[in-house]
Amino acid sequence: MTLLIKNGEIITADSRYHADVLCEDGTITRIDDDIDPPADAEVIDADGKYVFPGFIDPHTHIHLPFMGTFAKDDYTTGTKAALCGGTTTLIDFVIPGKDEAPKEALETWREQSEGNACSDYTYHMAVTRFDDEVEAQLRDIVDDGLTSFKVFLAYKGAFGIDDEELYRTLELAEELDVVVAAHCENAEMVSALQNKLYDAGKTGPEWHEPSRPVEVEAEGTRHICSMAEVTGAEIYIVHLSCADALEEAVEAKMRGVNVHVETLIQHLLLDESYAQHEDFVEAAKFVMSPPLRAGDNFEVLWAGFENGLIDTLGSDHAPFDTEQKKMGRGDFRKIPNGIPSLEDRVRMFYTHGVATGRVDLHRFVEVASTRAAQVFGLFPRKGTIQPGADADIVVFDPDYEGTIRADTHNMNVDYNPFEGMTVRGRCDAVTVRGTVQVRDGEFVGEEGIGKLLKR
Repeated sequence: MTLLIKNGEIITADSRYHADVLCEDGTITRIDDDIDPPADAEVIDADGKYVFPGFIDPHTHIHLPFMGTFAKDDYTTGTKAALCGGTTTLIDFVIPGKDEAPKEALETWREQSEGNACSDYTYHMAVTRFDDEVEAQLRDIVDDGLTSFKVFLAYKGAFGIDDEELYRTLELAEELDVVVAAHCENAEMVSALQNKLYDAGKTGPEWHEPSRPVEVEAEGTRHICSMAEVTGAEIYIVHLSCADALEEAVEAKMRGVNVHVETLIQHLLLDESYAQHEDFVEAAKFVMSPPLRAGDNFEVLWAGFENGLIDTLGSDHAPFDTEQKKMGRGDFRKIPNGIPSLEDRVRMFYTHGVATGRVDLHRFVEVASTRAAQVFGLFPRKGTIQPGADADIVVFDPDYEGTIRADTHNMNVDYNPFEGMTVRGRCDAVTVRGTVQVRDGEFVGEEGIGKLLKR
């Protein structure tokens, strides 16, 4: 298939210019002025629009068993939603149960994704226990092209690992040149605080944040950074939510620790008051971990993007509907954690970052696409527009204005955390390896064309 995108303004992490982009057989083959369309080419006129590299979401949970239920999206609905929001590659998490072998879990995720995904994807491999069997399987998994692990310094008794297991995981990662993504809290502190609050009759969603305060996240961040400093491992802090945790990560960077930082669109725009709503269901919709924080953290996190202290923007997409959220009525500890944001991550970042002048267009592309590709071994195949790169392209209309509504989004969940908010810009056309998957902001493409990316 041949595709020609004409008259657009190409924006990458380090360049900006007007040119046409020719895509053949899934890759970008030529970038030049006024390219004549080949006879078999489909032509997209991008006059007056930006041409971005496809965006990369480094943190999603499409298939997710959690607290006795499953996230509502599957790889078809989830990747359609991603594409309508401009995300052409996502990195999902394979999370084995405590007694499950990594390869067994990996096969489960592959069965869910292969032939169903509409965008490209890859995985982080979670380490939920560490022993000789797990180590041997992790070595094979890395050899097969999945080069990032995930550890939980949280969820005691479920996904969390102890310090000996953490140390051995980081040692192996350093040996194999693998990045370790880390959920940073202190599992023991969380468990103690949750039980103390519950025993005191404090059972509603508003007590979720006090059970995981900023001190708990900061301590977890300091802990993983210290472990990385000793082992020499490269680490990636996921969903950092507050100034206290960012300070720990920055101090570690200054000591030479190889640490990258991710935050979420939720932590830039939604504060703790959403989970304090007097109606249980309305409050439960906004329960996630780490929790939504006080609004004075917003400016610190935005500044982290401006000054380069925060590397990437994720969604931590974990879609549980209102019926599932009701599982925690009378016990906030049982509310499925997660806020759906896969579809709106990029548009809300553009609206509140670029359109307000907080973030320039190059930094926008870097944190929403390029940096994730670099950290996780996908660059320059993904994350940029240049000859030889995959033809994952977003034609973006910066003049579009709309309103976010659950009844028009593509995520398979019955609410949207940004309901009623105005959004600037729209992903008019989105391609995956040269195949047009989105037109006029709507999915019109082929299901099941997504590929598992080896890294």
